[in-house]
Amino acid sequence: MAATADNEKPIVEANPSGDQPETGVRALQDRIRQQELLAELGVTALKGASLDQLLTETARLTAAGLRVEFCKILEHVPSTNRLLVRAGVGWDAGVIGVASVGADLESPAGFALRTGKPVISNHLENEQRFRTSDLLRQHGIRRAMNVILQGNGTPFGVLEVDSRSDDEFLEFDLAFLQGAANILGMAIEREKRELQLTAALERHQFLQKEMNHRVKNNLSIIVSMLNLQARDNTSPELAAHLGEAANRVAAIGKFYDQLSFGVDVERMDIGQYVRAVCKALNESVAHCEIVTDVVDGVLVATDRAIAIALIVNELITNAAKYAYTTEAGGKIFVEVRQDKADAFSISVRDVGIGLGPDFEFQKASGLGMRIVATFAKQITADIAVRSLQTGTEFVISIPLEAAPV
Repeated sequence: MAATADNEKPIVEANPSGDQPETGVRALQDRIRQQELLAELGVTALKGASLDQLLTETARLTAAGLRVEFCKILEHVPSTNRLLVRAGVGWDAGVIGVASVGADLESPAGFALRTGKPVISNHLENEQRFRTSDLLRQHGIRRAMNVILQGNGTPFGVLEVDSRSDDEFLEFDLAFLQGAANILGMAIEREKRELQLTAALERHQFLQKEMNHRVKNNLSIIVSMLNLQARDNTSPELAAHLGEAANRVAAIGKFYDQLSFGVDVERMDIGQYVRAVCKALNESVAHCEIVTDVVDGVLVATDRAIAIALIVNELITNAAKYAYTTEAGGKIFVEVRQDKADAFSISVRDVGIGLGPDFEFQKASGLGMRIVATFAKQITADIAVRSLQTGTEFVISIPLEAAPV
């Protein structure tokens, strides 16, 4: 707000003495000092001080810049149509946070708030335009100056300076006061927006977690239904297929579990996710023991995590089904390692009967291997199959970032 704009000219009490504005070296020094104080206030605002700290510092610097004993920041309270003394300097104990003045047009501060026009009252004892509040009388205030604290939205309130001295406030002083009010108004508006953004973000995060929770519960219901159908089915082959389908859905369900635990919805710790999938599979492949050795802190985009988990799920399921054909079962080892700065690997190894001599991964026709091949291509992963002296190892090499489209 420009104090000299035609429609916002200050309401100034007439000067009966006819004195001229101050001139000379002292006036110039005061103007320079005021600019330095405004710069200091601007730095404080940019540093992100809390609102209470900023209000108190504004009152202190404003009083110092105008060489007055009193300054107060009045916050408008619409419910009572009053202006509460939110912060200030020079006032008696029990004033800040308690005392208030009217916000109507007969109050100097209320007039500044309602009209946006600054008000200068240099002789309160002779003031005819506005009433003088009890707060000013009790402190022996003889002159006052008010400007609105205007942001981009509803005005916060009024910045006021008061003094017991016989000096007069001049338009130079008003320019300084308006400058301080402008800085404070912008800082208040910024904090208001930050609070709104924080509230919106918290609301979004709450809704995201709630959605993840509901999806996870729905997937759990699907898993339960598939397992029930598998147990009630008389065909062992169909029951096995239903069980495998349940494991796939459960692996996706663990994805939403991990999302609900984390704070980042865009990236996921793949080691923790793989560990959770393996823990769940331990219960469904009871004849096998899944042993995990994973590093934490390998973060991948969440839209790639499900594909990785499903690859691991299929490789473990295949090992349990084909590497250990007897009820005695055996161990399946799952490792997650970060081999390079831009890539990591997952190994699924068994110590079972091994693959047949004619096995070729790229030509495998089983559903499990086709799922592995499809998702590996989707995340641009390379898969190596190693026939060991005892057992088989699948090693999936995966880039941390998706390949450019």
